[in-house]
Amino acid sequence: MYLSMRVVMAKNHGLITAGQARDCGLTTLQIAHLVRSGALVPVRHGVYADGDLWRALDEDRGQHRLRSRAAVLVMRRAWVLSHDSSAHEHELEILNPPEPHVHITRPGATAAWTRAGVKHHLARYKGDQVETINGLEVLDLARTAVDIARELGPPYGEIACDAAMRRGVSRSGLEEALAIMRCWPGVGRARNAVYFASPEAANLAETMARILVAELQIGEIDPQFPVRLETGRIAWGDVRIGCHIFEFHGEIKFRPPVAGGVASDPPHEVIWAATKRDIELGREGLGTSHIIWQDFWPPHRALAKKRLLAEYQDTVARFGEHLPERLARQAHELRGRRGA
Repeated sequence: MYLSMRVVMAKNHGLITAGQARDCGLTTLQIAHLVRSGALVPVRHGVYADGDLWRALDEDRGQHRLRSRAAVLVMRRAWVLSHDSSAHEHELEILNPPEPHVHITRPGATAAWTRAGVKHHLARYKGDQVETINGLEVLDLARTAVDIARELGPPYGEIACDAAMRRGVSRSGLEEALAIMRCWPGVGRARNAVYFASPEAANLAETMARILVAELQIGEIDPQFPVRLETGRIAWGDVRIGCHIFEFHGEIKFRPPVAGGVASDPPHEVIWAATKRDIELGREGLGTSHIIWQDFWPPHRALAKKRLLAEYQDTVARFGEHLPERLARQAHELRGRRGA
C-alpha cells in the first residue's frame, strides 16, 4: 500500500492527491495519521507532499515550486505556469513578493482572479512562448520576466528582466514579449523595466543598487566598470557615475562557505582588502560609496540616498564630474578582453 503511494509520488514530483492515495488503498483515517506524523504535508486542499522532501526545501523557491505543481495536478483545464511560478521552474533569480502566489495563465481576454493562493491569468501568448520544464508547461524567460514586471512593478520587474538578460535573453527578446501587451494593466511598469534592464548586474542586489543610484538623478549609470589598479589587479565597480563607484556589500562576502557565504579568508582580512581597494581606487581618481541590504528599504532608504549623494558630491569636489579619458579608454579595452 505505502509502496504504491511512493511510486505515485515519485511520478508527481513528490506529491499525491487524496484520490490517488485512496486508489493506493489508504483510508481517510490513514491519510490523516500520515499527516499528523509529518510523513505527509498538506500543500493545498486535497494534495499532499512527502514530508521529508517538503522540509528539505527552501521556502522561497523549493516549496513554492511544489505548491505550483500541486495546483497544476488538480487543474481541470489546460493552464501554463507563469510569472513567479514560471521563474522558479526556470531557476531564474527573482525577488519574492511579501505574499507570493502560484501563477497560472491560459489564453483569453485579459483578466485575473485569485482563489486559494492561486492567481489565474487570462492573457494572450504565442505557442512558441511555451516551454516544457520537468514535465510542466511554463512560459519562456522573456515572457516570464515581462509578466513579473507588469504584475509587481519595481524592483521585482527590473530584477527579473536583468536576470533574464544574464541568462541570454536579448533586449529585443524582452521587447518582443512586451509588444503584445498594449493597454494591458501594468504595461507602463513593464516598459520601464525592459528599458532599464542590463545583463551586467551579477545578481539581484546589484540590480537593486542600480535602482537606488538611479533615483539620485546625478548622471548616466555605467554598470560593472573595470579599473586596473597600481598592483595590476582589475577591480570591477558595481555602478559608476562620473568619477564615483557605488559598491554593494552583502554579508555573504564575509561568511565562510560552511556558513553559506563565499569568503575564503577571515572577515577581518576581507574588510581590510575592501579598504585597500578603496584607497587604490582613490589613487586612480575615483571615489567610492558602499551600499548594504538594509539601505534598500524604508526607513533606511532615504538616509542612504542622502549619504550616497553627499559622498558623490565629495568625489566631484576632489576629482571633477567627468571620467578621465585614460580611465574610459582603459575600461573599453578591459571590457573588450572580457568579452573576447
